[in-house]
Amino acid sequence: MQKITIKKILKKKNKLPIVCLTAYSKNVAKIADKYCDIILVGDSLGMVLYGMKTTRDVKIETMILHAKAVKESTKRSLVVFDMPYKTYTNKFIAYKNAKTVIKLTKCDAIKLEGGTEITNTIKHLVKKGIPVLGHVGLLPQTSGKFKVKGKNSIERKKILNDAIAIFNSGVFAIIIECVVEGLAKEITKNISIPTIGIGASKHCDGQILVTEDMVGLSGFSPKFVKHYANLNKSIEKSIKNYAEDVKMKRFPFIKNVYKWKII
Repeated sequence: MQKITIKKILKKKNKLPIVCLTAYSKNVAKIADKYCDIILVGDSLGMVLYGMKTTRDVKIETMILHAKAVKESTKRSLVVFDMPYKTYTNKFIAYKNAKTVIKLTKCDAIKLEGGTEITNTIKHLVKKGIPVLGHVGLLPQTSGKFKVKGKNSIERKKILNDAIAIFNSGVFAIIIECVVEGLAKEITKNISIPTIGIGASKHCDGQILVTEDMVGLSGFSPKFVKHYANLNKSIEKSIKNYAEDVKMKRFPFIKNVYKWKII
């Protein structure tokens, strides 16, 4: 099993679609690792696992714990650590935190949200040897409301300029989130590194989804998510059956019990 590297990700541009998903745990990471090029330990775990209303309250210490579990459970995929809100407010703070993250988790890269305002930070990190995955369009850490971006010419121009700016700063790929189709296509054509879409059309070089959304576990159903399973129903059915078995004394069964043997 060959390890996916940034060099291999770059070579996929305009050739092979890049498969990406999120993972926050050992069990999901081990499965995703068989099929994904990139696994993102996303700050979306705050909302998906901890019931937070936004990703802003996620602490870097929490992210590190999850990232360690994911990284230790993968052999093939490129594992990217999503830097939480306010952990990269300037290039010095960003480097200090990113260095700690890489040291403790052994992740292959970090992800930063933003455009022209973080170009100096990206340049500094890349110069220091820390690979950066960019993120433009809808920015959950700062957007406030989850609305489609790029509906007007001013917004489209800004997002395109942001993408080009962080490309020139040295990111190896860019996530484009929740933008109109034409804008995603334009960005993808205007930069020579891969774009990875989430609600940004098939014109991107790859796709990413939050795994819990995709398998119907989170209860979050934006338009851009395709549900490949309904784990909510499966888990509820299992728990219901378990509860009934316990109440009716059908569980534990004979095979679930340790027999007392007289020696």
